[in-house]
Amino acid sequence: MTTVYDVKAEPLIMEVADDLEDDFETPDWTEYVKTGVTKEKTPDQENWYYIRSASILRRIYVDGPLGVSKLRTIYGGKKDNGHGPNHHGKASGKVIRTALQNLEEAGYLEEVEGEGRKITDQGKSFLDEKSEELR
Repeated sequence: MTTVYDVKAEPLIMEVADDLEDDFETPDWTEYVKTGVTKEKTPDQENWYYIRSASILRRIYVDGPLGVSKLRTIYGGKKDNGHGPNHHGKASGKVIRTALQNLEEAGYLEEVEGEGRKITDQGKSFLDEKSEELR
């Protein structure tokens, strides 16, 4: 049986993002928000929220259980400080938090007290089915 580890990440994330569009709606603020303090503009892709949600789902499958703080660090980037040296900047917590809540409502994630979120059996089978289709 094919799992997430057997396929490349990007095609899997894009395939899962297409299916997540049927599971939940994007929040109203997604067309105006930046994805972190390191960014200057909003994302160019219209379905960026579903891509981020699919990426979070895959990341929790691989590295799970993860909390919002750890995910903010993972999805952060290099913060430009002008003349000063660059430092790491965290990603937007609101984006990650709402994505986690939507994935929980869809039944793909569940909360573990003190550890963050972990993937459910339904979430594992969903990602494994998508991996099988890609292979």
